[in-house]
Amino acid sequence: MALGLQIAWLFVLAIPVACVAWTVTQEEIFREPRDYCKRQCTAAPSLLERKFYYLFTCEFCFSHYITILFLFLTRYKLLMEDWRGSVLALFALVWISNQYMSIYARLRLDIKHQRIAIKTEAKKEARVSRNRAA
Repeated sequence: MALGLQIAWLFVLAIPVACVAWTVTQEEIFREPRDYCKRQCTAAPSLLERKFYYLFTCEFCFSHYITILFLFLTRYKLLMEDWRGSVLALFALVWISNQYMSIYARLRLDIKHQRIAIKTEAKKEARVSRNRAA
């Protein structure tokens, strides 16, 4: 596969990896199983169990396993056609997908701050209007 096509695959394949990792570890739809996992990652009796449950609460950790799944499904390799290409693809995909998740988290935070600022401004304007009317 040509290098340009490999790079395109890298950036495109990182999107579903980031989507799945973020959705499972952050979104409301998986809140109950995630809350259970959070409890288990501190209360489980063995170290192995605690680490297993932690994987479902950390988007960075979980993205490694989602990446492995996607690499298995797509057989994507980066730069080399043997096992080394798979290892390079693993770490490159994890890194790119985590960049996507960081950008998404920042955008959500900015949007939340904008909404709060708009509500605050609307409340101020409503108070000013009431004071003028009184």
